[in-house]
Amino acid sequence: MASAEDSGAAAQRDLVCVTGGSGFIGSWLVRLLLDRGYTVHATVKNLSTSITYPSLSLSLLCAPDETERDCSCSRRISPPLADDEGETKHLQALDGADTRLRLFQMDLLDPASVRPAIEGARGVFHLASPFILQVEDPENELLEPAVKGTLNVLRAVKDCGIDRVVLMSSQAAMLPNPDWPADKVIDEDCWADVELLKKVQFWYSVSKTLAEKAAWDFAAKEGLQMAVLNPGMVLGPMLTPSVNASLQLLLQFLAGEKLGLDDIYIGCVDVRDVAHSLLVMYENSSAQGRHLCLESIERLVDFTNRLADLYPEHPVHRIREDKQGWVVRANDPSKKLIGLGVCFTPFDKTIRDTVDCLRSKGLI
Repeated sequence: MASAEDSGAAAQRDLVCVTGGSGFIGSWLVRLLLDRGYTVHATVKNLSTSITYPSLSLSLLCAPDETERDCSCSRRISPPLADDEGETKHLQALDGADTRLRLFQMDLLDPASVRPAIEGARGVFHLASPFILQVEDPENELLEPAVKGTLNVLRAVKDCGIDRVVLMSSQAAMLPNPDWPADKVIDEDCWADVELLKKVQFWYSVSKTLAEKAAWDFAAKEGLQMAVLNPGMVLGPMLTPSVNASLQLLLQFLAGEKLGLDDIYIGCVDVRDVAHSLLVMYENSSAQGRHLCLESIERLVDFTNRLADLYPEHPVHRIREDKQGWVVRANDPSKKLIGLGVCFTPFDKTIRDTVDCLRSKGLI
């Protein structure tokens, strides 16, 4: 396995697969891999270049004192959330894509459609997973695709004799955890309380937690070499033609909306750092287990205050009541990644680059 510092000739010989390759994070990872000389098989839901714009309800994130009817989150959002994985033009335009990028249409729930993209690869980055904040049928819309889809990919990895797999999980698989010591900084040993998540209907967090646990069980049983990345709220400039859910949340904050993220927010991270972390974890066989991926651990009140200070011209709602006494603030919490050589982009730069990108696309 090539080291993070040695991404020359050895890396150029590698063929790797990226599931969810046309998404917000996946696009940056594909770009980075191509820049490093890799040949990439990237999977998408639809090879068509058309973009669909479904309506999006974020009533899940309404402030506690607001009903869904009153909360501005429940109205149709403009610009709407797009199905990024149905769009491939931005991938085909990347440097090196004409000779070293091949796109595959994949249905995670169909094992027969999973294997073609993985065959012949030396490593797999599994990023594909549904990100739906408001669901009517959690089992079929989120839980089954996340868990079964992850296992279908891992079975294909095993059957194809792949050297290494890097799995994208989330900080959502770590929180909330009422049993975590109140004076201890959150780290990789922290797991979300699934029953509590079900009770408050944070179905996305349930899906990420169950999928990661199923992956670890499978890897242990089958002897797979696997590492997992657990990023916080991912922001940064986008390569995709339309906003994803996390960027939509930033737009809502800038618009002055109140979002009830007190149970799950502990910080954000730059999408470019996430992509780099995934690559570093692949190239270093010493990267084992879970890897928290955050620039710092902070509270929602910190985020809104810093955002309001950066953009006083926007009606950012400053949180007055800090409900996150359970969050122990920390600088440089991602010690495992830092030990592998990852350097994190400062908060202010990430936010400014994100907003500049959104403005350049006419979204602000």
